[in-house]
Amino acid sequence: MVYIEIIGFAAGTLTTVCLVPQVLKAWKTKLTRDVSLVWVVTLTIGVVLWLAYGILINSLPIIVANFFTLILSLIILLLKLKYK
Repeated sequence: MVYIEIIGFAAGTLTTVCLVPQVLKAWKTKLTRDVSLVWVVTLTIGVVLWLAYGILINSLPIIVANFFTLILSLIILLLKLKYK
């Protein structure tokens, strides 16, 4: 069963890391006009639900991945609202 956790952590890492370039670009350039507000709000809500689900079923890969994804999506959301 350890391999199941490894797969979960690998999937969570990859899907979380994919937001890092967007955060860095928006942070450096202060340009977010190409980032959809609907997308980032939907993503953030979905991540909150995934995090709640992970907590309810006590799944560490889901909890960890979605905790960090939530931080990144909130940064993107805040940058989007700040720099429109």
